[in-house]
This record gives sequence, structure tokens and C-alpha cells, in this order.
Amino acid sequence: MADKSWHINRRTFLKGTGVALALPLLDCMRTPAHARKSAGAGLPKRLCAIHFPYGASVPAEDHVDREWGWFPVREGSGFRFTKVLQSLKPLRKYTTMIGGLSHPTGRHIGGHDTGDIFLTGADFSGANFTNTVSFDQIAATKIGHETRFASLALSSDGGIGMPTRSKTLSFTQSGQPIPGLDKPQQIFDSLFGIDGGTIAERRRRLETETSLLDRVLDQSKSLRNKLGKQDQEKYDEYLTSVRDIEQRVVRSQEWLDIPKPKVDASELNLEVTQEAPLEYMETMYDLIYLAFRTDSTRAITYMLGAMNGETSNQFSKALGLGSQHELAHGAGKPGGFIRQGTWNICLAENLARFLQKMADTPEGDGSLLDNTTVLFGTSNSRTHNNHNYPLILAGGGNMGFKHNQYLTYEKDGDDVAMSNLLFTMLNRMDITDTGFSDSQCDLSELYV
Repeated sequence: MADKSWHINRRTFLKGTGVALALPLLDCMRTPAHARKSAGAGLPKRLCAIHFPYGASVPAEDHVDREWGWFPVREGSGFRFTKVLQSLKPLRKYTTMIGGLSHPTGRHIGGHDTGDIFLTGADFSGANFTNTVSFDQIAATKIGHETRFASLALSSDGGIGMPTRSKTLSFTQSGQPIPGLDKPQQIFDSLFGIDGGTIAERRRRLETETSLLDRVLDQSKSLRNKLGKQDQEKYDEYLTSVRDIEQRVVRSQEWLDIPKPKVDASELNLEVTQEAPLEYMETMYDLIYLAFRTDSTRAITYMLGAMNGETSNQFSKALGLGSQHELAHGAGKPGGFIRQGTWNICLAENLARFLQKMADTPEGDGSLLDNTTVLFGTSNSRTHNNHNYPLILAGGGNMGFKHNQYLTYEKDGDDVAMSNLLFTMLNRMDITDTGFSDSQCDLSELYV
């Protein structure tokens, strides 16, 4: 049994066996770039997931402001877009509107606590705020070796936030948050910038870092045996992060001799900040587009806004509206659905611009959008209501997805598990056929 009275000074620990923490640049080594195509491999299959906070404008079916609601009129292929999603009308053949899905684990937790589990379906009930792996990281584990960067996590607020107020959608196999990148210039430089030093210098640097990481892992076994059970759990989390760094170092070594792609950045505003939110969103979408177009990565998440996000919560003010939080809470008041719907129009227009750009880019016998599945939505309907997520699924025609429909799901008077949708996306990419999180089946209505 471990001696719980044994104690080690944290600074000594970091300096002694935790040398990886003295290498802050390692966190910046996740640099997606031009991909190698496997001999005989088909066209890439990609996924993108985008989340916005605080729900959408969802008036009742008979409400006077029904035309300012998110969900279309009528189900099936004969649906009609409301005012809110008119910008998607030209993309109708590429999009499916979805209602009636939600995570069962999120239906009875705090109304603003569900952004964390949007792509995981984890159980946050009670005092348990331990997350699980996000579906993009399941994909990254399977197909990440095909590209310089296994995945890319973006965020308008940046970083990781805190449990129930996460600022990233992506979580590792052990449920640890992956920091969301929020600075356009930094993202561009990671994707397409020139790495410092010659190839020989970078190779020596990576070999040194590999050696340090090996020392950390070698010494970890004897150190772990001296810790109590609770400290062992914390230490295991630490070792998981070290192994994640080790994998990134290995990936950097594998791609060292392969040049990054060259792209024209003349039309990108890389100096834009969140203080100009409309231009900022446009640039972030352009960076996602470029990452996919150059096949730098095949799995991207973008937390367009975090619950209680200090920055993104102000985005709607650029339109002369209140904060997104204020819009959500005021939706039921006179004119409230119109104000929230006006913000939703802005979100839809930015999405439509991105999807159209993907659809206009030829790839193989189709387009970039035909080889990319895009999930867009939020984890509330109205504020504090964690049912009936407003969702849009777009693209993926070459993966068998069929569109031009509005589907609603309900079973025994309740929503169907959203993990079924996430599993369907993974299944159509040939990532897994055994399920994801609490999924029970795939949604066959979504594909041919």
C-alpha cells in the first residue's frame, strides 16, 4: 500500500520527472498542413462540428412570430424555411434540418451546462463533471495519421474554460479538454507558416524532446507507487497528457520532411479580433475551409460561442441587439423572438457562406462539401430547455447522406438520443460500426 505521508515538492517534481511541463512550445506543435494521400486510398472523408450557445428562436407553432422561429414549417422533403434560415435556401439539396434530438444525460442538468457534452454525451449529473471522449477525437484516432494534424479545435473564446462552461468542444480519450485556438494569425501560422530553424535543427529539437518525454515515462512507474490512491488518479491524468504530447512529437517527426502547403492569404483578415465579431466569424470559417481544402486535417470542431463566454456572448451586440444570454432569456417577451431570430439569421448567413464555398470547390467527382459532413447547432432549444436541439446536418453526399428534408425524432413522448446522430456520422465515415457514447442505433433516414 502506498505511503500517503510521502510528500514531494511540486517544483522539484516538475523539474525532476515532469520535464515535459517545462516545454510550453510542445502545446503549439499541433500544426496541421498538407496531407499525404495513401496509395490507392479514396477521397478524404471529413467531419466538422460547430456549436453556438443559448439555444435558438423557437416560438410555438401558433405563435404570432412563428416566421421568426428556427425550425421549418412542415416535415419531410416539403418543408419550408422560415425567415431565420432563408440564407440556406440555395443549399437546400445539401442540408437536413433536424429536431427532436438531445443527450439524455443533459436533459436534467443546468440549462447552461450542456455545451461541454454536445459532442460527448457524458453524464454530468450530481457533482460529477468528468467528461468523456468527443466524437471528433474518435475519428482522429482512426484517420488522424493521414494528415499532419489529427484534428483541429477552434473556439471564439479560446482555451478550455471550466467544467460546465467549457470553451472547447473537443475532449481526449480520457475526457480532458483540448484547448480551443481563437487567434486567426496563430491558427494560420500553425497551418501554413514556416517553422523556425532548418530541418536538421528541428529534427534535433524533436529528438531532444522525445528523450525528455522518455525520461518522464520511465520515472513515472516508481513514482506512482509512492502515491496514495487519489494522487495516483491525478498522476494518471498527468501521464495521459504527457503521452498526448509524446504522440504530437512523433507526428511532428513524421511530417518534418513534408513541406506545408502554400495558400493565398491576401483575402484573409488575420489581424481581426473578436471585437469585430462578424468579420471574425468569417475569418474563422475561412480558416476551416482552408484546412479542409489543403487536407491539413479531417476533423475540426468550432465552439462559436461558449456558455458564459466573455467574448462571444457579446457577438450579437454588433447587430445592435443584446448579448446572446439576454436574447435567450428575453425570447418569450414581446418582440423577443424577433430579436433572437435576427441573431440566428446572422449565424445562418455565416454558415451558408461557408457551406457554399465548400460546395463551389471541386473535389473528385463532386465538391469539398460532398466529402465533408458538417454538424451545426446548439444544446438548448429555448434557454434552460435541454430538449429538442436545433440542428443542421450538411454535406457528406459522397458518404451516402441524403438531404433536402426536415426530420423530427421522438420516441415515447421524449427526444431520441443525439449520440445516434454522432454515431451515424462516424459510421458513414467508416470510423466505427459499434456505436458511440449512449447511442442505440444509427439514423437510417439520413442516408441512402
